[in-house]
Amino acid sequence: MDTPSEDPRARLERLASELDQRLARIGARERHEDGPPSQDFAEQATERENDDVIGALALDTRLQLGLVRKALRRLDAGDYGVCVECGTPIPSARLAALPWAEHCVACAERLEGRHA
Repeated sequence: MDTPSEDPRARLERLASELDQRLARIGARERHEDGPPSQDFAEQATERENDDVIGALALDTRLQLGLVRKALRRLDAGDYGVCVECGTPIPSARLAALPWAEHCVACAERLEGRHA
């Protein structure tokens, strides 16, 4: 559980550990699912949907883990909490909500508008 006074490094390392564990569980489930397909068509469809969900969860977890590791590298470089776009400090409330944030609110909104 996050605490307001939690050190950014400790929080990011804890998040990275949790994400690594999630990936391990997903990988174990994927290996378990490698058995022969069901003979029932409806069950095969359900298995395929489950595979898609597990694949999407794995991808999302890998992406989030990458963001957390980038934040740890910024922390090591002394750039954590500084917007990579404009160089202004990222508000502490934003870092509390998204500890891997690399943009201030204004830059994040501008960049999201560009991708919409």
